[in-house]
Amino acid sequence: MDRCKDLIDYNQQWAADRVSEDPEFFERLCAIQEPEFLWIGCSDSRVPANQITGLQPGEVFVHRNIANVVPREDVNSASVIQFAVDTLRVQHIIVCGHYGCGGVKAALGPSLEDPLEFWVEHLRRIRDKNSDELDALPDEDSRWRRLCELNVLTQAENLARLRVVRAAWQRGQALAIHSWIYDLRDGLLKDLGFSRDGL
Repeated sequence: MDRCKDLIDYNQQWAADRVSEDPEFFERLCAIQEPEFLWIGCSDSRVPANQITGLQPGEVFVHRNIANVVPREDVNSASVIQFAVDTLRVQHIIVCGHYGCGGVKAALGPSLEDPLEFWVEHLRRIRDKNSDELDALPDEDSRWRRLCELNVLTQAENLARLRVVRAAWQRGQALAIHSWIYDLRDGLLKDLGFSRDGL
């Protein structure tokens, strides 16, 4: 319980520091939200979007789930994407995975209990589709790292097929999809090369 109180205390100090540095900081945050970026990342606590990109509160709209999956049937992610594209009019959607992802590693192991297995099944399909490439790699760690990359690339491709994204492109809205991965070992982001900005 003391740790939770520590968080409240930290928040009070953080808020006081922001006001001390910039008296209108919170007033600006209360204005209409107009982020340029939608970040679709992993729920992993070691991959905080704002901190690793240097963006301030209000500059990035964030959706996180286990292994940064963008399944068509997930109402939560679909709603976030629709709101970001249609209402916030973000210009960039970044799908960012990370090496060392536990969700991706689970796809390389035995079946889990639902609901987690239901979620990991999305990753198992990517594993199975790319089994020849993955099996040719020398060890479990390199397969895990490559599957992390393949997952990001697959999710970026899934995004490009979503109705809301295609409709935005059809009406000429500026919107680009990017595929990135974060390395916990050195704190660096890497562009995986999939980028799409239209039909």
